[in-house]
Amino acid sequence: MNPKNFFAELRRRNVYKVAIAYAVVAWLLTQIATQVFPFLEIPNWAIRLVIMLIVIGFPIALVIAWAFELTPEGLKRTEFADELPKKAPRNRAWIYVVIIAGAISVGVFFLGRYTSSKQSAELPAKSIAVLPFDNQNRDPDTEYLSDGIPESIINSLSQLPNLKVMSRNSVFHYKGKDTDAQAVAKELKVQAVLTGRMTQRGDGLSISVELINAQDNSQIWGQQYNRKLADVFSVQEEIAKEISEKLSLKLSGAEKQQLAKRPTENLKAFQYYMQGRSYMNRRTREDLLTALRYSEKATEEDPNYALAYVGLTDAYGALGYYGYIAPIEGRRKSEEAARKALALDDNLAEAHVALGYAYVLFAPSNFSLGDRELRRAIELGPSLALAHFYLGISLVRQGRLDESLVELLKARELDPLSSLIARNVAIPYYFKRDYPRALELLRQANELGPTFTTTWEIGVYIQNRLFNETLAELEKAKGERKNDSILIYDTGMVYAAQGKRAEALQVIEELEEISGASLSQAHWIAKIYAALNENELAFLWLERGLATGAIGPFYKDEPVWDSIRGDPRFEALVQKIFASHLDRASCRVAARYRISRGVDSCLGV
Repeated sequence: MNPKNFFAELRRRNVYKVAIAYAVVAWLLTQIATQVFPFLEIPNWAIRLVIMLIVIGFPIALVIAWAFELTPEGLKRTEFADELPKKAPRNRAWIYVVIIAGAISVGVFFLGRYTSSKQSAELPAKSIAVLPFDNQNRDPDTEYLSDGIPESIINSLSQLPNLKVMSRNSVFHYKGKDTDAQAVAKELKVQAVLTGRMTQRGDGLSISVELINAQDNSQIWGQQYNRKLADVFSVQEEIAKEISEKLSLKLSGAEKQQLAKRPTENLKAFQYYMQGRSYMNRRTREDLLTALRYSEKATEEDPNYALAYVGLTDAYGALGYYGYIAPIEGRRKSEEAARKALALDDNLAEAHVALGYAYVLFAPSNFSLGDRELRRAIELGPSLALAHFYLGISLVRQGRLDESLVELLKARELDPLSSLIARNVAIPYYFKRDYPRALELLRQANELGPTFTTTWEIGVYIQNRLFNETLAELEKAKGERKNDSILIYDTGMVYAAQGKRAEALQVIEELEEISGASLSQAHWIAKIYAALNENELAFLWLERGLATGAIGPFYKDEPVWDSIRGDPRFEALVQKIFASHLDRASCRVAARYRISRGVDSCLGV
């Protein structure tokens, strides 16, 4: 066929028109798929399917345009259509179709661009979630590696000031789950996600990692490491370095040096530390004691392993905080371990958190030194959620509720899936007597972790008068947490609020038996007496508790103290609990380890 005749025939058969109209409509559909589908959370495979169908449909549309023609009598083969009587020149409806479709395409395109840029603006410029690695051995004995490697990377990256790093608690929420990087990024509000797979065979270790751009699900970087098990620490260091480079972070010499620091070279100590961490995060009495034992083993394996001493601090602090051991013992041992960690590494942010924790959560409290340690921790590790969290708790205890909420919300931003942090965001609202809002936040936190893990939250349920519902939930929790003194105390508080004096006094007897000579439950006993309006007995137990070091986290603005708040003895007691100096035991510990940061912590003792 003559080429001129061929192209003329294409024009006569409207193939050009169909091609142009198809291209415009295809562009419109592509824009809708790529810009609108993600907003509606439609899976990526649906976008690929639409594009594939558009590509396949193009030649089919051209063949149909060549072989058929639309006539007043319907769709006819072109040969038959030519035999029909000639009609007036065709209308230009197809032109309007093309123009309208083109306008819609342009509109969708710019709408998508605007939405995308707006979403990007809401995310930090540099942010990452390091997910737990998939343990392809499916062997619990090697989980310390599949959990420990990403946690170590998180710890290293958290020290970089220009990078937002999601905390361990939130990313480990996805452990063992089939997750999509974009879905994780959307939930955690980050721009990059690191995933990994790990296999151990004898003394061989295979690690595969992939850094994903969550905006378009593309790979930023990927690497396969086949090394000896003993080289695991160098692999962690290399991965952290590669991430900083691929995210275009400009690091100072000190930051590069900090990124390359290895907390330990002892694989066994690393294993014990990671096993302790896994138990620590569960926070029940038995789990905390198990975490303590593993941390002790880690320090025995490597006496220079600063993070292992932080593990001891966390365990002792939590045991004392919850009254599972005498608060004075928890405070003393927690502080001692924190100072050992700082003696080994004064730039370890977690150690500063641990020392600040000991200062602000136990009586007598030292808020000036505690807040100083916590702010120093934030300087060293801007992405360390616990530093913001404990600073928030310190500000709550000082009555600075608005300031505390800022820090607690920052902690939740860095660790949005932590039930502990989410739960404590309710405190400022509770102490401001906004009971419905506090209850709403508590119920949100309950979806992330176990209920009744703090000693103040029972008051929220009581103030909202949810007595029967709360007692039912407490009985359920007791089935899972045997002999948990917090649950026993919570039950006594509900009985007191209901006016069930005999039942509340029976709970007090049970707590007295648990306390023993250490009076570890003195604080909780005093609160039940206050709820019963037994003010003299409430003061008696507070005084006894303070004298024996059995007062843990005391909140002066807690509504339970309203019955005795007007008594001058209450203000005097608060002044004792919120002492501005350390006790003598703390000073002896400080002198022993010769830790000095320009403040005489024993002044006035």
